[in-house]
Amino acid sequence: MKEIYLAGGCFWGVEEYMSRIDGVVETKVGYANGVSENPSYEEVCTGTTGHAETTYVKFDESVISLESLLNKFWRIIDPTLLNRQGPDIGNQYRTGIYYIDPEDLEIINKTLEEQKQKYNKPIVTEIMALKSFYDAEEYHQKYLKKNPGGYCHIKLED
Repeated sequence: MKEIYLAGGCFWGVEEYMSRIDGVVETKVGYANGVSENPSYEEVCTGTTGHAETTYVKFDESVISLESLLNKFWRIIDPTLLNRQGPDIGNQYRTGIYYIDPEDLEIINKTLEEQKQKYNKPIVTEIMALKSFYDAEEYHQKYLKKNPGGYCHIKLED
C-alpha cells in the first residue's frame, strides 16, 4: 500500500472524492505541515498555525497508480489559487501534495509539469515532504458520508 497526503481546500470534499476512487483503501482528514502540535480546528482556522486542511490517502498501487490518483486530484482543484479553493479563503485552504516516500517526487513533478501546460497562470500548489499530520476531530472524519447534503466546493462525480 502507498500513502500520500493531499490538500485541496476544505478537506470534506477531497476526502469524499478520494474515498470513491477504486483502489483507495483508506482516507482520513487532518492538519498538515504546520508549526504547532496537535492543533484544533478552531486554532487552524485562525491562520496562525500554518497547517493545511489535508486528506490522508492510502491506496493499492496494483489497482491505481500514484500518477493516476494525482491526475484525479489535479482535476478537483484550481492549482493557481493561493490560499483559496471555492469560497474558502485562508492559508489552511492552500493546495498541496505532501509525500512521505522521496521516490514519489519524480511522479509528482511529472504531473505538475503536465498541469503547467494547462494554465496561463503559475501553479502555486505546494509540493513537499510531509513534516507533520494531525488527525482532525472525529466530527470532520467522513463528514459528507455522515452529512450527505453538507457543504462541498468540488464536483464529487467524475
